[in-house]
Amino acid sequence: MLTYFPGIHPYEQHSLRVDSTHELYIEECGNPNGIPVLFVHGGPGGGCSEKDRCFFDPNHYRIILFDQRGSGRSTPHCELKDNNTQALVEDMEKIRNLLKIKKWVLFGGSWGSTLSLVYAQTHPSNVLGMILRGIFLGRTVDHSWLFEGTGANNIFPDHWEKFINIIPEDQRNNLIKAYFNKLTGKDEVGRMSAAKTWSGWEAACSTLNPNPHVTEDMTSPHKALALAKLECYYFMNQCFLEDDQILNNANKLRDIPGIIVHGRYDIVCSLDNAWQLHAAWPASELHIVRDAGHASCEPGIVDALIRATKRFETEFSLG
Repeated sequence: MLTYFPGIHPYEQHSLRVDSTHELYIEECGNPNGIPVLFVHGGPGGGCSEKDRCFFDPNHYRIILFDQRGSGRSTPHCELKDNNTQALVEDMEKIRNLLKIKKWVLFGGSWGSTLSLVYAQTHPSNVLGMILRGIFLGRTVDHSWLFEGTGANNIFPDHWEKFINIIPEDQRNNLIKAYFNKLTGKDEVGRMSAAKTWSGWEAACSTLNPNPHVTEDMTSPHKALALAKLECYYFMNQCFLEDDQILNNANKLRDIPGIIVHGRYDIVCSLDNAWQLHAAWPASELHIVRDAGHASCEPGIVDALIRATKRFETEFSLG
């Protein structure tokens, strides 16, 4: 089974002001003359980590990571103003132009798959191919499955009870809105409690077996606050997409090769997301990992993703 490439450090870091409010953190690793690949992180609000550099052979790839608006090292942290899907898509275009890249590979997981797909449908001629994990189509049914008690709660009822217990019973008919009110309220302790509870629930659903490292990472204060606040905000606004927008525009992906990796027991983003995307996108191939959940660190997911990046090394070799 394949595993991560060794850890590496960026050879260049950038700050890109994309409007009067937001400034993005961007880094480049690996081979400056390699195949350009953009790592598109999850969330919204997840930010990038050092491990995200390690899905790619640094001898063959020019690895580009960035923290989306309000996330990670981008500033202002947790900012909602002018933070929407269309703005993030155009931020990606600004990064491509800044780095003078003609075409690149998109590598996105969870919300990162959503954003990669919307970008590819908006700018198809700029995409060499896509490697997508844990598909999230951004429909109301998809975020309701995890956060409104229409599916995942039946599989993790013990963790679900912790998730709903901080919300008064008379507000549980709209849990996302109730959490958003807590996350934007004046009570600082209440905001952090809500953020850690929200992120802890998502972490509990993310792996096939309990993984304390995933929980620790997702509930760390800086990450938890951005993850919870931005996810609530995006889900309250239907991810700034029309329902079924991605599937309805799948024909725009017809010339883009794709590899889809999805865990059989993914409870955060159920497998039907990947199944329906693959059916609508003939140029894609679907790999269902039988012993995995959602997280990118699941061993079977890591193996499938690295096999995909090695495949693309051959298909898109620059040399």
